[in-house]
Amino acid sequence: MPVPIQALIISNGIEGLTSLYQPNENIHYDWVEVGPHFDPDLAGYDLLIVPNGADHLAMYRIRGQVRAFLDAGGVLFCFDGWFTDWVPGHRWLMDNSQKSIDVRYKVKDDPFQLAARFRAEDLNFSHGISGWWACGYIEPSAHGHVFLEDTWGRPLVVIDDTTTNGLMVLTASGPAADFSYATTDDDAADRAMTELYHAFLTLVPRSKTTA
Repeated sequence: MPVPIQALIISNGIEGLTSLYQPNENIHYDWVEVGPHFDPDLAGYDLLIVPNGADHLAMYRIRGQVRAFLDAGGVLFCFDGWFTDWVPGHRWLMDNSQKSIDVRYKVKDDPFQLAARFRAEDLNFSHGISGWWACGYIEPSAHGHVFLEDTWGRPLVVIDDTTTNGLMVLTASGPAADFSYATTDDDAADRAMTELYHAFLTLVPRSKTTA
């Protein structure tokens, strides 16, 4: 049977973050905090997760390690805005020129068949507020699949399995994790973020097995 995905999360120090990534039989999480000597060893991990609110300057300093990790077949989930050249081939752009009240999210390109695993329309409102999920947009490489876009066609989720030997899942700061615990009063957006995250996890190679 497949062994758990080995994931490393870059801690942003925000209280409550650890509760949003729940280990189970399918995935194991380790954490590393950014500090003066930040130099994480990515060897042995299948998945690197950079959550919303991470230190993008620290990530830029280790961009070489990230590229090597991807070129070795690793998977990167970046749910943080402000990313620049540390993500190979892609750049996040700040843009608040459109009214957030008008923002809606929709599926554009779905080669990995993820759309059936969550309801994109449930991301449109959180507790009655629209335009909350993404900040700015992504300027993708020529090889990236724009999975989600907004009302004006700006890329909000890009999936790229071509620029490197690995795979990148990038959001325009839109968080994804275990926000919902399947309680009856969960906000629909919480469920959608969780279902989206679990859909992303299906993209992580599961070639390793136990006897």
